[in-house]
Amino acid sequence: MDEYKVIRQKIAMLEDEHRSLDLRISGFTTIDMLEIQRLKKQKLALKDQISRLYSMLHPDIIA
Repeated sequence: MDEYKVIRQKIAMLEDEHRSLDLRISGFTTIDMLEIQRLKKQKLALKDQISRLYSMLHPDIIA
């Protein structure tokens, strides 16, 4: 399988997981700050992974 295709699939999977965490955070009716903080940390880690994968697809080329 093409390396770029694998990276794009991984990005799509991570973006879905990121959206899922967003929905879980917004769906809290009771204030459980520790759980919200834990979910936000997970979201941030996913965002970092997504950014790294995007940079693999589109590396900065200095001419």
